Amino acid sequence: MNPLFTIGHSTHVFPRFLALLQQHGIEIVTDVRSRPFSRLPWFSRPSLEKELKDNGIRYVFLGLELGARRDERECYIGARADYDRIAQLPLFQKGLERLNVGIAKARIALMCAEKDPLDCHRTILVCRYAKEYSDVFHIHADGKLESHEKAEARLLARYHEDAYDLFRSRIDQLNEAYKRRGEEISYVEQPETSSVVRDIPWNDEP
Repeated sequence: MNPLFTIGHSTHVFPRFLALLQQHGIEIVTDVRSRPFSRLPWFSRPSLEKELKDNGIRYVFLGLELGARRDERECYIGARADYDRIAQLPLFQKGLERLNVGIAKARIALMCAEKDPLDCHRTILVCRYAKEYSDVFHIHADGKLESHEKAEARLLARYHEDAYDLFRSRIDQLNEAYKRRGEEISYVEQPETSSVVRDIPWNDEP
């Protein structure tokens, strides 16, 4: 089984983004943005798909299955999308299954917008469950890899100063950390415009 990688396109120019993929032998970029468009035109789906193909990398869109901006009303608590509810969707589960099949065949990188994995649903939502299938590594902007275990350690430290709480297990603390971070970065619908806004303003997808 191949490892699963993730990457945020951030504000990279395309050649730098491509170099990061090539550095880690990525064969397929799986786009998990619900809306695969960007203010940086080379990261909008039509251009990105073409440029990747021209450089021998396949593009697969799984934003419908694994994206964080959902049309299903049952995914919302009030106006806020809830990651726990998204994870229960049959379509989300189908996306995980497709990912599992793909990992067995190729080196895949989940792609979204955010630079830091902890700011992005690719980590807080998708990799929380995908880690059951394979080892997960996050490609950072400097080309270094961070294991998902180390990312989880950073997540845990964000909310729990004492990771060795005698009264709560590490898994309970980690589940709480996932939930809290999900609430911080998830989409919130604005009733007056029926649009969706972010807690982190410039990025395309949490």
